[in-house]
Amino acid sequence: MQSRKLDLFTLGAVLALFSVATAQKEDFQCPSTVANGNYADPVTCRRFYQCVDGFPYINRCPSGLYFDDLQKFCTFKEEAKCGPLPTTPSPATDAPADIAQRCNTEECQLPYCFCSKDGTQIPGGLDAEKIPQIILLTFDGAVNLNNYDHYLKIFNGKRKNPNGCLIRGTFFMSHEYSNYQQIQHLGYAGHEFATESISQQQGLQDKGYEEWVGEMIGMREILKSFANVSVNDVVGMRAPFLKPGRNTQYKVIEDFGYIYDSSITVPPVSVPIWPYTLDFKISHECKSGTCPSKSFPGVWEVPLNTHYVEGYEGGHCPYLDQCVLHNLDEEEVFAWLQEDFTRYYEQNKAPYMMPFHTNWFQTKPLENGLHKFLDWTLELPDVYILTITQMLQYMTDPKELRDVNTIESWKCDKSVAVAPKPCNIWNTCALPFKIPEQNVTDTRYMETCRECPNVYPWLGDAGGTGISGRDNYIFSGPASGGEEADDAGGDEDN
Repeated sequence: MQSRKLDLFTLGAVLALFSVATAQKEDFQCPSTVANGNYADPVTCRRFYQCVDGFPYINRCPSGLYFDDLQKFCTFKEEAKCGPLPTTPSPATDAPADIAQRCNTEECQLPYCFCSKDGTQIPGGLDAEKIPQIILLTFDGAVNLNNYDHYLKIFNGKRKNPNGCLIRGTFFMSHEYSNYQQIQHLGYAGHEFATESISQQQGLQDKGYEEWVGEMIGMREILKSFANVSVNDVVGMRAPFLKPGRNTQYKVIEDFGYIYDSSITVPPVSVPIWPYTLDFKISHECKSGTCPSKSFPGVWEVPLNTHYVEGYEGGHCPYLDQCVLHNLDEEEVFAWLQEDFTRYYEQNKAPYMMPFHTNWFQTKPLENGLHKFLDWTLELPDVYILTITQMLQYMTDPKELRDVNTIESWKCDKSVAVAPKPCNIWNTCALPFKIPEQNVTDTRYMETCRECPNVYPWLGDAGGTGISGRDNYIFSGPASGGEEADDAGGDEDN
């Protein structure tokens, strides 16, 4: 392994030197007021720049793929929105009086509250050597023929946790191009679903309460209506493009009975951050600039720690497919993931989240390297691959490794399905779809075990009735947020 790591770092250094020389030649300037990230090459969609601490490293998309400046990753040509796209700065909307207080560990006690001064402390004060290492596999966007078979290869029925139970993942769902018969299959297998919005619109972080309700609660309704996923099992959300909606998004989480959010990214840190509740001020830097400033007691944040390998330039990313790994072979990808994982495993064993978009699985060395990594981790006696909800159930009542078999949600005999057994013959629906803000009607196809709707489900009409703006949702608790709460009303069954 040591020689493999040396080879990996040598390759990284070579790539870094090449990137520096090229970046200087192109004279690309990183935006000084914007966080580290990926930016479109102004000359060609086949390349992009990764800005790390203000310095640009040039990268090329894998063969056949193009850089999407909206979603910030390489994808198929017909799906890519070439850049640079214009951006507008986010306005500051929160008053200083709203700022939450710093963590007070005496007032913040499990199971309802958890924080620590620097975010790195293990819940329950347990020793790292005595607790399990949890891995969280998360997948963003639509589920369809582009990725479904790749997901089944991961969850192949052979990969099991040390207690003998099958591994499971969490899917942050968007609507367009999703196949709801396939989603129902995943739900029947016990995988978790969370919402990432209906439309994946850019700029949602600057929108109001009603827009967040329409996107997130509407997506939850679509999952219920067309994949038979119970509303009560959809308890998490992730903001599109990891741009949290300031206090507005978290007010929606609070009002509609969600348990957690997973949108906030953590800058590169030597010791990873554990999930925390939003009773107190966030203990780390908010790179997006749109994190909540108020306190939202009992709402969990499952942050995305930045992935990187020390000494490997250009490899800083919240989503794994945004790291510059497409030039590596599968053994080097495997070694890179091992090294990144070790930072968690040998320190505080914070949950190791592995977030993916579909494009990771379009590059064979990346996919094969991931399979090698998963098989390697499951040979370790203390590594469990779980859903986010299973992980949070552990955090509310943390136990030593010897006692994890008493955790109800981790047991094999527990009913894990979040959807009924799917149909063998499903409906393929060709549905009219009026493209928003355009006087154009297109056709969208949707697979479901339910009856075909009248039109393609969308914002304001999650059931696809054809009656625009018919959706009107109610929050699960009493009005307590002032005039924001007055915007909600209607007939959702929570």
